Amino acid sequence: MPNSLIIVESPAKVKTISKFLGKNYTIDATMGHLIDMPKSSLGVDIEHGYEPKYITIRGKGELLSKLKKEAKKADRIYLATDPDREGEAISWHLLNELLKDQGNQSKISRISFNEITKNAVRKALENPRGIDMGLVNAQQARRVMDRLVGYTISPLLWRKIKKGLSAGRVQSVALKMICDRESEIAIFVPEEYWTLDVKLRHGKSVLKASFYGRDMDKKMPLNKESDVEAVLESVGDADFRVMEVHRSERKKRAPLPFTTSTMQQEASRRLSFSTQKTMRIAQSLYEGVQIKGYGSIGLITYLRTDSTRIADEADAAARKYIADNYGEAYAAPGLQTEKDTKGAKIQDAHEAIRPTNLSITPQVAKESLGRDEYRLYRLIYERFLASRMQPALYDTLNAKLSAGDFYFSLSGSKMKFDGFLSVYKMDETEDTDGGFRSLPDLETGMMLRRDEFIKEQHFTQPPAHYTEASLVKALEEGGIGRPSTYAPTISTLLTRHYVIREKKNLYVTELGNAVNDMMSKSFPSIIDTAFTANMESQLDSVAEGKAEWKSIIGDFYPGLSKAVEKANQEVEKIRIQDEETDILCDKCGKRMVIKYGPHGKFLACPGFPECRNTKPFIEYAGFSCPECGAECVRKRSKKGRIFYSCSRYPDCAYMAWSKPRKNEENEESKENENKENEHASVDNG
Repeated sequence: MPNSLIIVESPAKVKTISKFLGKNYTIDATMGHLIDMPKSSLGVDIEHGYEPKYITIRGKGELLSKLKKEAKKADRIYLATDPDREGEAISWHLLNELLKDQGNQSKISRISFNEITKNAVRKALENPRGIDMGLVNAQQARRVMDRLVGYTISPLLWRKIKKGLSAGRVQSVALKMICDRESEIAIFVPEEYWTLDVKLRHGKSVLKASFYGRDMDKKMPLNKESDVEAVLESVGDADFRVMEVHRSERKKRAPLPFTTSTMQQEASRRLSFSTQKTMRIAQSLYEGVQIKGYGSIGLITYLRTDSTRIADEADAAARKYIADNYGEAYAAPGLQTEKDTKGAKIQDAHEAIRPTNLSITPQVAKESLGRDEYRLYRLIYERFLASRMQPALYDTLNAKLSAGDFYFSLSGSKMKFDGFLSVYKMDETEDTDGGFRSLPDLETGMMLRRDEFIKEQHFTQPPAHYTEASLVKALEEGGIGRPSTYAPTISTLLTRHYVIREKKNLYVTELGNAVNDMMSKSFPSIIDTAFTANMESQLDSVAEGKAEWKSIIGDFYPGLSKAVEKANQEVEKIRIQDEETDILCDKCGKRMVIKYGPHGKFLACPGFPECRNTKPFIEYAGFSCPECGAECVRKRSKKGRIFYSCSRYPDCAYMAWSKPRKNEENEESKENENKENEHASVDNG
């Protein structure tokens, strides 16, 4: 038997795929990119057609040599990096390196698979292909464009604002969106409005109707309390007569299976995961997990996708599983294929995110998975199953009631068939009774007895602050970035301290505002959402082989270069005022200021560089230690998780994780066993 070498990206895949194949296959990993542009210079030859300069990444030379030696011994070489633009580029770079050995000329093929299962890997081996240069060139175009933006604008930010800042195409647009939302909130002026409801008696039932207006076809606003009082005075003691009744059936459609962005949004909303955490856990589920009774297997399909398409056989398997386990009435008929409803460009090379094997239910996998892995897998599994199920059906009632010169409306619904809701609720608080245990038997002309009026004052609310989930949704809807860019974009904004995250909400900092102001004035096209979305569309054209990537860069760079030159001359240096505290420097007596480091906030003397004194930043939690009575402080672990501990640590070892949830007792007991190690790992400065 010939000896074959399969090269993947990560060691986790090596372990999983090795279990599928025999001893004639050697599996090894590139550990991500091997070849890239140098960090120390621009790495793009602007004078000669924007040709990128590639070098072996520092520290990867030994690994590349090892792969070359293994390739020399192999009869067949399969490049099996991820099935996306980055994966295609890694394979292309590796191919170019391996082809330096003439003996490899005829034995290298590219394979790809959307899921890491035995059948998928074997099918890929049976259908090798060449490198898709459309995908490679789209990756090169994005990489070169981002390098030109980052390496020309970032130094400007260092000179004009402060060192260590960065700019990027998607990053800068995302920052502008957050800043714009904060501005909308800041200038928002609340407006008063009122609601008027009435409780009515119908036999033994109590119904609630809402004020509608003078005309049955047009709702009338109640802007102030005097409007409400005028209605009450007009209605007086009048009876409520049913003027019209409409009964119908309403369908609640099953959700689409997950794309990368919708998975991130739901994981944030339901599980309180950051986008970065969601992607990290999904990556491990994709690459392979040891499941009792199944061995090592990839539990989900590829996690970077913006398609809701499902393979025919997976769709058929899901409908059969639903029919067998829930009944024929629950399975959706035929293929559930959906087109994108927003008109956005969909990269349909991959399926939606789904489980690879429906027989591995969340319950089956639970004992083999960590708590967070289980929760995300369950979300993906149930979402996919629900997407192949029938809609939920409701009987609905809408009625108009008259009282004096005004009309009131009454509506409600009663579930008659739960459909996909038997598996997956779109809202955790969803009322499966639909609002009524049974719909009232109202008929036209019927009189209802008034119980009481309920009037309430309200004020319009400003737009909500962006959360990671809503920002991802907005980026996707705007056609900005791609599935692989959402998590790193948000992570960069947080790491650079352009924004901070508090209770899921994202708030722009003074530094973020300063960077956005400069970008808005000097580089309006870079942060223009339409321009960025159009650029993404052009990159898609490159991937499809319809556009030449260097032409796109050639159209883009001259304008950028002129804008940078102009900003260098015209933009004045911006001074960011550090937040001053009441804590005095032990060495010189000045009030210390809050600075940001790799691990968060710390205190520093404003007399730097003459005085270099620093201190940990202690954020008091506002409650006392239940064990010793001292004040508790708020800290952050190396993994970014907030926890509370006693300020007397290590003399008092009390610790509690923030926001404990139900069924976390076992998890918390494990974490408390390790609290000494956790305390030791936290960098307070």
